[in-house]
Amino acid sequence: MGAPVQNLASRAQKSSLAEGGISAKRHNRHLFSNTMFRYYFLFSILALCLVLGLVIVFIGKTALLLFNNISPLDFFFSFNWSPEEEAFGAAAFIVNTLSLTALTLLIAVPVSVGMAVLCAEIAPAWIKSFIRPVLDLLVGIPSIVYGYLGLTVLLPFLRRVSGEGLGDGLLAAALVLALMVLPTICRISDDAIVAVPRKYRDAAYALGSTRLQVIMRVVLPAASRGIISAVILGMTRAVGETMAVVMVIGNTPQLAKTLFTPSSVLTSNIVMQISNVEFDSTWNYALHMMAFLLLLISFVLILIIRILGRNRRDAA
Repeated sequence: MGAPVQNLASRAQKSSLAEGGISAKRHNRHLFSNTMFRYYFLFSILALCLVLGLVIVFIGKTALLLFNNISPLDFFFSFNWSPEEEAFGAAAFIVNTLSLTALTLLIAVPVSVGMAVLCAEIAPAWIKSFIRPVLDLLVGIPSIVYGYLGLTVLLPFLRRVSGEGLGDGLLAAALVLALMVLPTICRISDDAIVAVPRKYRDAAYALGSTRLQVIMRVVLPAASRGIISAVILGMTRAVGETMAVVMVIGNTPQLAKTLFTPSSVLTSNIVMQISNVEFDSTWNYALHMMAFLLLLISFVLILIIRILGRNRRDAA
């Protein structure tokens, strides 16, 4: 009896040693994998910061050379853009950009939030299963496709409506941009509304509130930070959009006095003129300053989104 017991003990000891060796190898392999992933992600973050820093430095350094030749007041507050006469007033483009963005949001936000409420709170499941994939598809459509639709469908219609044969301008550009940013605002707002806890709705219904009251007084206020983030994200795309705007705005360097006045914004002016200038020229520096302004606007809007997202997590 003693010999079999000793054999069993020896086998158990060998088995435990083998398992220990396998566990040690597995631990070393996992440790190596985690270390490699840690260095990979660190390298990716450093590369991203380096590229972003180089973009900011290159554009900013070239843009600031503008003020060696003209006054900042002349650039930011003058409406006279005549590069041939060494006049580089960008006020018209700045005002047109802000006006276009505001008009785009005025059109897109009510429709987007309304569709988000419809998808999240009102529509039956079969309608939701249709609308949401369509919105996801619209998000991925290239901007030049929207611009081509605006050029071939929207502009002829606006020319007939205006009665003066005019269609290129802020209204055409705002309608095209509204169609572009609508899916983005709608989907993010939809997710924000769906994320509102069910107990908020149940408590409101228990107090005798109607569906409209629950949506207006409970759901939308609770989802307001997410909706605002969606609007700001849509604003970021509207401010930086180029090709679709170029195709319908008219590309005339002047202040838009009406919605049907051919005009230009920061992005369209850059893309229409950047190929005509020498690198070491005041004209080129002015275009780089416009690009730098767009970069700063995008950073500010993204920072606002981050702050709102952090506040929402803290509130939760």
